[in-house]
Amino acid sequence: MSWSDGADDQPVRAAGAAPGGGLSHRVPELGALELLLAVARLGSLGRAARELGITQPAASSRIRSMERQLGVGLVDRSPRGSRLTDAGALVTDWARRVVEAAEAFDAGAQALRDRRDSRLRVAASMTIAEYLLPGWLIALRGQRPDTAVSLLAGNSTVVAGRVLSGEADLGFVEGVSVADGLDSVVIAHDRLIVVTAPGHAWARRRRALDAGELAATPLILREEGSGTRQVLDAALGGLARPLIELSSTTAVKASAASGAGPAVLSELALGEELSARRLVEIPVEGVRLSRDLRAVWPTGHRPAGPARDLLTLTRS
Repeated sequence: MSWSDGADDQPVRAAGAAPGGGLSHRVPELGALELLLAVARLGSLGRAARELGITQPAASSRIRSMERQLGVGLVDRSPRGSRLTDAGALVTDWARRVVEAAEAFDAGAQALRDRRDSRLRVAASMTIAEYLLPGWLIALRGQRPDTAVSLLAGNSTVVAGRVLSGEADLGFVEGVSVADGLDSVVIAHDRLIVVTAPGHAWARRRRALDAGELAATPLILREEGSGTRQVLDAALGGLARPLIELSSTTAVKASAASGAGPAVLSELALGEELSARRLVEIPVEGVRLSRDLRAVWPTGHRPAGPARDLLTLTRS
């Protein structure tokens, strides 16, 4: 255990004063008790100071402050060393029990931290889970090889519910808003793209697609609750009844590439399909199809341990 090198800064109650305030005002702080135990064991204030990594003047000041606080002398100092008074010997016995209890407290707290740090439960929306999270988790493994990570993938609504219920330590969503009870931070930005198979009529258009036409066209869409669908619905002020409703980005891409109809998907998910021209991008005018990707956690409970480290990686 460690404590600051310097004069005692705890409030001092004069001997004989009536007890008052919290226990911390009446009981010496832990560092002072550790110092008293070291003096008793080593028989020298100087050696005790060196063992604890402080200067001898600072150690003397700490002992004097403790004596004033308790109203009794604890240590007799002489050129031959330091000797406990009768009161000092009694206080030392009490101090030993306090320090042992503090060591047990510290060991228990460390066990809790070790338990927390041994696992990380992440919930992520489909786009983030498929196209961003793998890289972040590989980087996290380099920092924390002993942390077991579990991933729960679902749409943004499902992710929010899992974080709120305590099933996940950290969540990643892509919708237009954050559920009540969650704090969030933007970790990336994304753009939605309208795509079709190369043989679709839209692929031969000479002018950009109008936002109103897009809103009125039945599209291949993700299920309700998905961040992509929420953002598109909000941007267009409403959507036509879906042509097909699917529960994964991969299924939406395959359906669009087969010629079933147009779809709107994250730019993150379309690199390979656009490069191979299995899908083509259809320009759209009159609407901004972009969104923020966010990390979320329960309000007032800032991520700690591996969750904090993962959050840092997403923002770097």
